Amino acid sequence: MSLVLPVYSLARRELVRFLRQRNRVVGAFLTPVIFWLLFGFGLSGSFRPEGDTGAGYMEFFFPGVLVMILLFTAIFSTISIIEDRKEGFLQSVLVAPVSRSAIVLGKVFGGTALAVGQAAVFLMLAPTVGIHLNPLNVLAILGAMLPVAFALTALGFALAWVMDSTQGYHAIMNVFLFPMWLLSGAFFPAKGAPVVLEWVIKLNPLTYGVALTRHALYLDPEALREKGVPSVACALGATLVFAAVTFLWAHKAAAKRTKGDLQ
Repeated sequence: MSLVLPVYSLARRELVRFLRQRNRVVGAFLTPVIFWLLFGFGLSGSFRPEGDTGAGYMEFFFPGVLVMILLFTAIFSTISIIEDRKEGFLQSVLVAPVSRSAIVLGKVFGGTALAVGQAAVFLMLAPTVGIHLNPLNVLAILGAMLPVAFALTALGFALAWVMDSTQGYHAIMNVFLFPMWLLSGAFFPAKGAPVVLEWVIKLNPLTYGVALTRHALYLDPEALREKGVPSVACALGATLVFAAVTFLWAHKAAAKRTKGDLQ
């Protein structure tokens, strides 16, 4: 119980804070829709994924937008760590009789729930691009997004914990996190890309999160493998390893004192 209560309280706080900020709710939904429509319509005439016979680039880009929602939510949910430290809330949590593990889990679970919830709302647009949903693949998609969202939120936590300004965190986002999404097979496939980019995409852990989401959307591993998408086992294994590594990194970061803890 000593672990469950603080984890639940911190996770619930993330959800309540999000729902009370109406502009954040609207922005969280409209931003991916705008990205999807702008890039989808803008590139649909000049780029067609290999083997595509359906809705073209809009359909290809759809799983990438789902992962983008998970990434952006992870970024903006963990940026609250910097705000909490400045407001004094984090210091009060740190001196409370709870473990650092509970703090990490509470923040990460809260961000994960927000990310998957927002992605689930966007998922309802899938039929507009020819992706037919049924209860089985909806459950598969939600199950696939959970470890991806957990990994990204834990990664955001580890980065935000050592930051003392939101400006610094935004710089990390622009230099590291956003390119990680662009080079994950979400925006364009690795197959057919220049050799250097192809290897960068293969070494990018988020590539396997995007692949796992594609597999969950279509439940047709053989067809996706022919298009160069990693197998289900490979995608799931790499994503789980990514989630474990980022959580351990977040836990290690939280275990160390920073000068901001004393402010």
